[in-house]
Amino acid sequence: MAEAGAHLTSTSIGEQPSIFEVLAQESLLAAVRPAVQHAVKVLAESSPARFGPLWRIFDELYLLLDLLLQNHFLSRHSASFSENFYGLKRVSRGRGLPVHKGLRRPAHWRSLLLLCLVPYLRAKLEARLVRQRDEEDFSIQLARSRTRRLYGAAVAAFPYISSAWRVWVFCQQLLFVFGFSRTHSPLLWLAGVRLTRLSAADFRNMEASDDPARSRVGWMMSQAARGVATSLSTFLSMGVFFLQFLDWWYSPDNQSTMRGLTSLPAPPPPLHLHQDSNGRSCPLCHKPCANATALSTSGFVFCYPCIYAHVKAHRCCPVTGVPSAPQHLIKIYAPEG
Repeated sequence: MAEAGAHLTSTSIGEQPSIFEVLAQESLLAAVRPAVQHAVKVLAESSPARFGPLWRIFDELYLLLDLLLQNHFLSRHSASFSENFYGLKRVSRGRGLPVHKGLRRPAHWRSLLLLCLVPYLRAKLEARLVRQRDEEDFSIQLARSRTRRLYGAAVAAFPYISSAWRVWVFCQQLLFVFGFSRTHSPLLWLAGVRLTRLSAADFRNMEASDDPARSRVGWMMSQAARGVATSLSTFLSMGVFFLQFLDWWYSPDNQSTMRGLTSLPAPPPPLHLHQDSNGRSCPLCHKPCANATALSTSGFVFCYPCIYAHVKAHRCCPVTGVPSAPQHLIKIYAPEG
């Protein structure tokens, strides 16, 4: 796959990649998750009963697939998926090893954890921060245990830590541009590796490694173990430009277009729901609505305490199963009398 993307990089002879190459591979890596996430969300909205569980455990499912994919490329090409696509490899700081010999084991595991675990934890913290802001916006006061206070303090400090991290990344890239640093990313520095271009000898070694010199049984076991990773990497390499297009299409600049094309029409009210004499009963508690609140993803009206607790726990509409969040709740203020 590196051969397929090598023509996109610079033709310079030096082994150190340019800032454009390293930023391009980072952009590709960042574009994969939003595109896959949107695809799963569309499936969950089209068939909540079948694909709803996938949406609820998307972070953990993507972490598993990402670990499988990145471990395959680190073991086989000494690079992540996006680095290999742009004809780059990872070498330990100081003296590197050829691609067919792979990274040293400590560098391999540090690279794998930093490639997969850091984005996962960041996504979980950002989601938790959004939920905390929703609770504050809706004036929800929950029990404050010692553990919850510590967790809340950590979440509150996350924006400052994130800002400091961005400043560190910018300074590291600036040092890389002016030749004062061999790595453009703090994650590479923490992993103890740096990026270099694949050489002609590396390509020959990769082609030679495709012809197994090991025993037949060992080769078959190895092929079976990496079969899923190979299929996934092939799919991503073929659809890489399509993923980048999806990332642009669903960027904040195109949110109005996305809402116009993908918004779901409100489903008709079910006939089996019991209606009280005023025609306004809560589908959850089957009592007259107290503090009536509409769920914008489905159009149904509930008691505010009922629908808030359900959406917070299950992340979906209780009637239609459409994925929902607390920010989709709209309070209804009817005129008195």
